[in-house]
Amino acid sequence: MDISNVEPLKPHRFIRLLRWLCRHPAITFGALLVGLIVLMALLAPLIARHDPYEQDLINTLMPPGADHWFGTDDYGRDIFARIVYGARISVFEVLLSVGLSLAIGVPLGVTAGLAGRYIDQGIMWVMDVLFAFPGIVLAILIVSVLGDGLLNMLIAIAIFSIPVYARLSRNLTLSLKSMEYVEAAQALGIGYYRIVVHYILRNAIGPIIVQSTLTAGTVVLAAASLSFLGLGVQPPMPEWGTMMSDGRNFLGVSIGLSLFPGLAIVLSVLGFNVLGDGLRDLLDKRS
Repeated sequence: MDISNVEPLKPHRFIRLLRWLCRHPAITFGALLVGLIVLMALLAPLIARHDPYEQDLINTLMPPGADHWFGTDDYGRDIFARIVYGARISVFEVLLSVGLSLAIGVPLGVTAGLAGRYIDQGIMWVMDVLFAFPGIVLAILIVSVLGDGLLNMLIAIAIFSIPVYARLSRNLTLSLKSMEYVEAAQALGIGYYRIVVHYILRNAIGPIIVQSTLTAGTVVLAAASLSFLGLGVQPPMPEWGTMMSDGRNFLGVSIGLSLFPGLAIVLSVLGFNVLGDGLRDLLDKRS
């Protein structure tokens, strides 16, 4: 029997996926943590056994047990349920803040990189002014002007994230517009919009996605910090930073009030950062 023409068996897609995940442990670990947070947000009514707003003043500050896995707070509310529903707020914070900063920062950076001279200098001067303030300080200043609340807090976080995307997209535009295919497109008279979409943004999408993933961790941490200070989400909403702030008065009685939401913040930030590092290594052509 002639076996020279027999094609070797290809491994199953699932096996190939497992091999790929094993070769990229950072992406695997980060995606698992981020996926866990997103899954909690989507399936919160199915995961949580109690209403996060339901008070039981008879069973306050209870330790973790069979009925209340993480115990109860000073109002008798189930901590586990509040953490699960808090994932919804965190995912919303990431989507809105990152989306808003992307929608403003990237067009500004591309415009600065293509226009050059005075427009470039003007846009970058404004970005430098924003960069002069530490992010959390600028957010506190903006929230103090706009007022506390979830929406104003997310606008403040988005504003101090805009310069990051503006500078990144400007630098990418400056390097890409000198490429031969972009110069050829300009010589052929291809329109400005088509050059931006098909020749610049398409090649800059990788670094922008990596930066968005890294910014997501910063958004979660900044939102929790502002809520902890009383400038973000207000009680009784189950936001992790607010929960930590409420629990600091009962650390000697029940440390779980601040410990468990703090762990949720740590895992979320760690997941986004590790995922971003993994994507950066994957998309880096020099690696």
